[in-house]
Amino acid sequence: MVQIGDWLGLDAPATEAGVLKIVEARLSPTVIARLSELGLERAEIDEVVIPSRTLQHRKAKREKLTVEESDRVLRVIRVLSAAEATYGSRERALAWLRRPQTRLDSRSPLSLLKTDTGSRIVEELLVQIDEGYFV
Repeated sequence: MVQIGDWLGLDAPATEAGVLKIVEARLSPTVIARLSELGLERAEIDEVVIPSRTLQHRKAKREKLTVEESDRVLRVIRVLSAAEATYGSRERALAWLRRPQTRLDSRSPLSLLKTDTGSRIVEELLVQIDEGYFV
């Protein structure tokens, strides 16, 4: 959870309840730049978190992200962190997240992060890979 705080530029949440508070408080649109710094491409952020046009609208009106958008940011960060732990580097983690996987009906893990259910499937797959079930 320390990594989540570092990556968001916030105090690290100690528990899942702390993560929930971050989501419910709604993140600043500036957090999207942090996703880019972590290696995500703008098109990937558009697809999974928030379209560029909507982001510009939020910034122009000085609005925070919605709860749903904030939740998607946390989802991406959580999965990226798990993939990085499994693969040992950010580059290898991002490569895996972008590559279509047979076990995901030839979809990329990153594309599944649009939904909570898809995210859980990706997290479960990462656990299986980490435990040596799949390569």
